[in-house]
Amino acid sequence: MQPLFEDVQDDLEIYNKKSIHVSPHLHTVMEIVYVTEGSLELGIGQDLFHMEKGDFAIVFPDMIHHYQVFDTRRCRSIYILASPNLCESFADVLAHKCPKNPVISAADVHEDISFAISKLTSFMKNSQIKQIDHFDLKKGPYSDIVIRSYLQIVLARALPMYELIDKDNFESNDIIYRAVSYISSHFTERVTLTSMARDLYISPYALSRMFSSTFHTNFNGYLNNKRLEYVVNILQYTDQSITMAYENAGFESQRTFNRVFAEKYHMSPREYRKLLRSAENIDM
Repeated sequence: MQPLFEDVQDDLEIYNKKSIHVSPHLHTVMEIVYVTEGSLELGIGQDLFHMEKGDFAIVFPDMIHHYQVFDTRRCRSIYILASPNLCESFADVLAHKCPKNPVISAADVHEDISFAISKLTSFMKNSQIKQIDHFDLKKGPYSDIVIRSYLQIVLARALPMYELIDKDNFESNDIIYRAVSYISSHFTERVTLTSMARDLYISPYALSRMFSSTFHTNFNGYLNNKRLEYVVNILQYTDQSITMAYENAGFESQRTFNRVFAEKYHMSPREYRKLLRSAENIDM
């Protein structure tokens, strides 16, 4: 299974899960967010938008976004990652436009949107997580058409409520977009500040300063956090071994992985996997 926030290979992925902090990233699919419990902070570029239970948002493809959770209550959301190929008549809008404010408040969410999201999540098992890949979409004679229809209902009701602007006018700092895009594509590889700066044709000093001023961490901190997000999703949602998980995430040694993991989560990966799965069983 692909981790939640990586290059999404499949046409559709649906998640109903606990809301957690996710660092800035981007991908080529649109991401629908529907808060079902508690609250969530959705960051787009350098702006932060607050979401409460019942609020709805769409993150358009290739937009830098992140999530934060400050609420002490139980917080959960539905996330639907869908390829623009499933939304034919809206593909051009998704490619070139974006909402000035992506959040639609619960009171303004059209009942057709709620209905379509409910139908899409009916593909999931046990209210946990279900990844629907391209093969699965083709298994039934009508499933592909049905999924496309529900996604287009969501867009047909949501887009008229947005103030849409050109994507070219949204990104205020191209170096941020390029840096996030680069790490999203290369974090599993051997990458250094120097090699990344060389590939992006900018100075290491400028790149280092960008991480410090924008993400409030250094290059290694951001890179390791991205790798940890990958590992945590693997630990929670698959039976892949811990060794294979950290190696696939790009960590070069078990010592480095264990140190970074303990610094952030204050426990071993094995203990964390057990805790995550126990919490998920309680939430069900």
